[in-house]
Amino acid sequence: MDALRRRWHAPGGYQEFLHLAFPLILSSATWSLQHFVDRVFLTWYSTDALAAAYPAGMSNFVFVSLFMGVAQYINTFVAQYSGARRPERVGPAVWQGVYLSLIGLVAGLAVAGLAQPLFDFIGHDSTVRAYEITYFRVLCYGVGPIALSTACSCFFSGRGKTWTVLGVNAAATVLNIVLNYGLIFGAWGLPAWGIRGAAWATNLTAVFSAVFFFALILRRPYRQQYATLSGWKLDPALFRRLLRFGGPSGVNFMLDMLAFTFFILIVGRIGILELAATSLAFNINGLAFIPLIGGGIAVSTMVGQRLGDNDPATAEYATWTSFYVATVYMTVMALAYLLIPELFLSPYGARSQSADFPAVHALAINLLRLVAVYCIFDASYIVFSAALKGAGDTRYVMWVSVVLSWFVMVLPPIVGVAYFGIGVYGVWAFMCVYTILVSVIFYFRFRAGKWKNMRVIEEPAVL
Repeated sequence: MDALRRRWHAPGGYQEFLHLAFPLILSSATWSLQHFVDRVFLTWYSTDALAAAYPAGMSNFVFVSLFMGVAQYINTFVAQYSGARRPERVGPAVWQGVYLSLIGLVAGLAVAGLAQPLFDFIGHDSTVRAYEITYFRVLCYGVGPIALSTACSCFFSGRGKTWTVLGVNAAATVLNIVLNYGLIFGAWGLPAWGIRGAAWATNLTAVFSAVFFFALILRRPYRQQYATLSGWKLDPALFRRLLRFGGPSGVNFMLDMLAFTFFILIVGRIGILELAATSLAFNINGLAFIPLIGGGIAVSTMVGQRLGDNDPATAEYATWTSFYVATVYMTVMALAYLLIPELFLSPYGARSQSADFPAVHALAINLLRLVAVYCIFDASYIVFSAALKGAGDTRYVMWVSVVLSWFVMVLPPIVGVAYFGIGVYGVWAFMCVYTILVSVIFYFRFRAGKWKNMRVIEEPAVL
């Protein structure tokens, strides 16, 4: 108990971590809740729509994640500038994310035109394919707002003001749930757009969040202290630093999502029931994994602030604190997946009219058992990779993630399904191996300590 008490009150201890992380965990949970409710409504609407939503949504998120990953890295810049007590550089750092979001907006409009050839090439069942094309195309229109919302939120998360992030995201979640139901089923006088309505609900929610965050950062106290208005100009040197350190983070995020998308598409080749069950299992695991991402943002913030203040010892201590909390949390979730899977699956079947749903339900229970195997390792993966990113070690994280995801999680299942006829459990086994390997490698990289001498911000000018 004495050790627990000391770690609770110490700098970088449980109290500091939970104060910073709890709003971010809840904020990430709101994102997870949005996806959960979206999939529940689509299950009520059509099993084919559910089967289409995950591959199409993941395919879109592959593209979104490039811009979102770079924009999210503004959090590290804000954290290190704050730790170094250079608030006048915080506003300009956020503005580089605004310009990045404009690029994302144009790119999203261009990629939307690739929806039909992309899913014609993938070759899922014709009914599912029609839903995939619609869902993917509409979601592409939201790339810019998502990147803008992410960049502006970093102004608060990077300074440790995480309750503001939670407030905006909670309001956005309520809006998203209302719009989802209304635009899918045509409630309250809204058009009944089905899966297209689900995509538009996501886009409109992103616009709401972006406008809300942007309005907040332009408040007078922030304009005066952090140059949130006077720092609006494009800063080529700062933008290049964002691309230098945030670029690998964005590419890593994108290629990871691409690998997971290929994984989903491989399962889709096995069968529609396997695809729907995998979509359910991943969506349910999102209830555990996505909140953990909020904890990862907190880790990056604490590490960034401490390194900005040239205090790597406390940065290391804070990382271990985060790891202990994350491990306990994921252990509880793993036990829940094993012992009470119906708690998570029952909402999907509450109003499902599909004759196939019982078979999907039974398979999803078994897949949740596999999720329970690897989700504990997710704690190590998220925490230690977040600490490395918070220091600036983004290239190492990128290369390890990319190489292992493709050479363990993607290519062997492709060969296994095409030439050896392995089933859905065999494909999932490769994903479990990937998660375990990547978590162990990042653990040893963190222990090596090279990250302690890294910084992403420039040295202050000498007068």
